[in-house]
Amino acid sequence: MGEKKDMSKMKLFTLNSNVALAEEIAEHIGVDIGKSSVRKFSDGEIQMNIEESIRGCDVYLIQSTSQPGNDYLMELLIMIDAMKRASAETINCVIPYFGYSRQDRKARSREPITAKLIANLLQKAGASRVMTVDLHSPQVQGFFNIPVDQLLALPILSQYFIDKSLDDIVIVAPENTGVVRARQLANVLHAPIALLDRNRIQPNASRGTDIIGDVKGKTAIIIDDMVDTARTIKSASKALIAKGAKEVYACCTHPVLSEPAVTWIQESEIKELVTTNTIDIPEEKKIEKLTTLSIAPLLAEMILKVQKNESVSPLFETKSKQ
Repeated sequence: MGEKKDMSKMKLFTLNSNVALAEEIAEHIGVDIGKSSVRKFSDGEIQMNIEESIRGCDVYLIQSTSQPGNDYLMELLIMIDAMKRASAETINCVIPYFGYSRQDRKARSREPITAKLIANLLQKAGASRVMTVDLHSPQVQGFFNIPVDQLLALPILSQYFIDKSLDDIVIVAPENTGVVRARQLANVLHAPIALLDRNRIQPNASRGTDIIGDVKGKTAIIIDDMVDTARTIKSASKALIAKGAKEVYACCTHPVLSEPAVTWIQESEIKELVTTNTIDIPEEKKIEKLTTLSIAPLLAEMILKVQKNESVSPLFETKSKQ
């Protein structure tokens, strides 16, 4: 374990994507958010200024690259450059929701690997470290040549369902790539798993849904890393009820909630969608079926551990259902 850093050298900054989360993180750590300004020229160009000295400091910059992702990404890159030119000692990017992580490979000829491009841009701009939550594709960590700490929302989501004391649970993976995540939640809740076998034809679209596993008479919990249009939730919950599931819940880390997600969640068979605040949810999307848990305590603890050069491994530990 390395020498502990000076806590007085730590400064926390936020940009525009999720100010409420940044304020909650700052409150847990016990620091003020650094002073900075973000303006736009009439043509949309972003202009920034850091309004306090950060020379020799370890700065933590909080910004999700959620919708409008391209604008928020540019804010992040410009602020990293500003911090580098202001002589920050380290620039730690806290990106609760890492946009473009779905584009992690060439699925067809002549496609980009956009997640790798974003990694290159962050590093070239001057980032020293990236801290994020539940990457869509864990291999994105390998696109970086700087440290990447990936926090998991599973402890928060699993504890919520433990506290609900649901009976006869089955954990449902929405696709093959989600089996590992489903198995992790199933291990905590001591429940079996089932799999939705979807014939996907393109992103956000599929031909049909079948279910592998026994769901009859059970309480089904669908788990995914994100809910985008909620097409999967709508079709999966309908299929689960048709197969005899008693009731259906869903949970995810990132509430992307693109149109028509809110409508489809309302129309779906699910009783509740449980998510976190890695993405700031507008008031008009905060429907009764949506429950939001705060990721701020975990992110605050990770920032403190990184600043103190302590192991972050304890943050990944999940208590099992008794």
